[in-house]
Amino acid sequence: MLKNILFDFDGTVFDTVEGITKSVQYALQLRGIEEPLENLRCFAGPPLVDMFMERYGFSRDDAEKAVRDFKKRYDPTGLNECCVFNGIVSTVNSLKVSGKRVAIATSKPQVLAERLLKRESMENLFEIVCGSSNAVGSNESKADVIRRVMSLMNANISDTILVGDTKWDILGAKEVGIECIGVSWGYAAIGELESYGAFAIVDNMKLLSELLTSM
Repeated sequence: MLKNILFDFDGTVFDTVEGITKSVQYALQLRGIEEPLENLRCFAGPPLVDMFMERYGFSRDDAEKAVRDFKKRYDPTGLNECCVFNGIVSTVNSLKVSGKRVAIATSKPQVLAERLLKRESMENLFEIVCGSSNAVGSNESKADVIRRVMSLMNANISDTILVGDTKWDILGAKEVGIECIGVSWGYAAIGELESYGAFAIVDNMKLLSELLTSM
């Protein structure tokens, strides 16, 4: 029986793509690279250092420098260019009423996730919030974060699931040994959730709540 539900943050709970893509664009422009915002949606969610390395072939040192430039725009401006996905609060509350334990597992720096939750008066919605403990977001993989939150919850592989929106969530969950439900309202490319083996894919909060409650 499912007891513990871990939610990704960017693209699953909060729509943060505007602030992230504009801040990535800013960091790239400082390096003479021009990219339309639509091409940078893949940066919303995964560790930024990994994405700069994967997408542009940056060395780790250069990628970490790019993230520091990203933060020059993101921390004062981009962080607040976001909103909560409609229905997430009622969905989480309904899961809690049904006896599920609900937490956040995100590659986003934990301090930023907590700041946004507090801004929306959602700081008590989730039992635990776990994110990267490094402000650059480079020291923990998705699997590392999942393991840490599961340890804090004393959760087992057999009774825990992740809800996320990209391949990084699926890959992190599979590395730990749990399943991942994909949500279609996030930032995955077309066909990405299917090709990486999401346990199920849901198109709206109602379907997500019904599926999780039934497990």
